[in-house]
Order: sequence, then C-alpha cells, then structure tokens
Amino acid sequence: MKTISRKPAMIIAVCVLFAVLVASCHKDNANSSVRSVYYWSTTLDMDSAKTAFIKEYGITRIYVRYFDVVADEEGRAVPNATLKFATSMPHGIDIVPTVFIMPGCLAQDRQQLAKQIVKRVVQMNETNDVYGVKEIQIDCDWTQSTRRQYDEFMHAMLAECHSRKLLLSSTIRLHQLAQSPPPADRGVLMVYNTGDATDINCQKPILDMRDVAPYLSGLAKYKLQLSAAYPIFSWRILFRGGRFVGFIHYDGEYPVLPDDSILVRKPSTDDIHEAVRVIGNRRPDANDEIILFDLSNHNINLLKHKDYEKIFNL
Repeated sequence: MKTISRKPAMIIAVCVLFAVLVASCHKDNANSSVRSVYYWSTTLDMDSAKTAFIKEYGITRIYVRYFDVVADEEGRAVPNATLKFATSMPHGIDIVPTVFIMPGCLAQDRQQLAKQIVKRVVQMNETNDVYGVKEIQIDCDWTQSTRRQYDEFMHAMLAECHSRKLLLSSTIRLHQLAQSPPPADRGVLMVYNTGDATDINCQKPILDMRDVAPYLSGLAKYKLQLSAAYPIFSWRILFRGGRFVGFIHYDGEYPVLPDDSILVRKPSTDDIHEAVRVIGNRRPDANDEIILFDLSNHNINLLKHKDYEKIFNL
C-alpha cells in the first residue's frame, strides 16, 4: 500500500499559522502609537501620582513647557514664568522642551530671538541635568497677519536647532491648518480650545467636534508631519451678570459675589474619543503619536482607565 506524504499538509498548516501571526502583529502595530503628554506648569514636580500615571500608560515622551516669551514694558522680548525644577525629570523619558511665544514678540530681531531661545533651553538642560534632548518645540498662536514674521523666526530656529543636532517642532492650531505649514521638522495639531470660553452660552469651549469640523478640510493634504494632542483638562470660569470675569485656577483667586456664576467646562470622554476617531480617519499618521494635554494630578483623574486605553488604542 502506498504511503501518503503529510508534508504538504504540514507546510499548509505552518503557512496558515505564520499568516495568523503576521496579521496579529499588523493589528497590534495598527493600534500602537507613541504615548505622550504635555507638562504645562511653572514648577516641575514629578510626584508619585504623575510617575504612576506615566508608568501605567506607558508614556514615553513629555513635552515640558520651559518658559514663555513675552514683551516687557519697553517692548523687548523677555522670558517669563520660567519652569522651576522641584524634582528631576523622569528617567527613560524623551523630553521635548517647549517654549510659548507671544506673537507680538515676533516683531523683534528674529535671528537674535532664535539664538537666545535655543541658548536658554540648552542652558536649562545643562543646569538641571536634562540629558538626551533631541527636539525643541515652539508654541505660538500666529495668524495671517503675523505669519511672515513667524516663518522668518522659525527659519532662524531651524538653523539654530540643526546646528546643535536638534529637531524643531511647532504646535499647529486648528485655524492655522488653512495656511501653509511653518518651517519645522514636524508639527503637533492641537485638537482643543475650539470654542469661546468667555461666552457663558458656550457649553463646550474646550472641545466640540461641530467647531472642529470646518477646519479639517485640508488636514489630509497638510504638508507637514503631524502628531495630535487631545485635552484631558477642565476649566472653572467665573461669570458676573453673565459676563466673563476670569478663569479660576485656585480658591480665593477672585472675590465671588452672591449672584456670580462659577461654571465648570470639560470635554466628555465621548468628545475626546470622537476627536481621535475623526482625526485618525482624515489623517491616520497624526495618531501615530497621541499626546494628552496636560499632565497634572487633577487632570489625570478626570478620565477612567478604560477611557485612557480607548484613546490610545482607537
């Protein structure tokens, strides 16, 4: 009796198993992204709560606000609200020093301004033992009227950064998508602050996809590598007689009268999840890195574990 070889069957089985494993790997890679956070404060305090959050969710990059650039009384661009290091930076994390600059400062000598900013960031790194920095980010709410100045400033920043083997990134606000990208190695799309927080009738000033939608027509063809940042913060806003008074950062910051209104505005988890889905559909690569704004003990408790995991894995 002739023996039937089982080799073809075994080969088929091995091929099927390999295909399943490859598909599984592709699925995991499709759902994996760099997990990052912003740290937007005047004091660096990496306490146990923040450290635990970083570890639990596998955060590998932190965009840390180092200082603001504002105009002094004589109109000169000067640093303000410089970060104080109460603790050291967390180990094994990619740190991206971030500098917020007021658009009015762009009227200064832009070459000199770029040199001063890069020099100051490098000095802060050296003074506070921040090692391995590969990138600097600039945050500026430039508009069409200040676009040329911002482009010239960023050209100077690129030269300064590249001379030190550093990359340069720029935040991109939604309204800036309608204009050509600034000179930068990459950008971070800020998918928040979409409404008017000073309007008492605006229910979702932090994130409302109805406000976001009109800006997204050019997202797919935007000619700059993008990551996306999503909000995990809330606001307490004081209104008096229906008029905006200010944001309440701590109790007692403003005198509160009997007829005043203190309204809490925050994005819902559904809003955030929808934002991640919509951005991912329009520009899938933007979610290759998902950034949360921002890391604080109050903010990280606004969402549940399952909600964070859904954001990172949509």
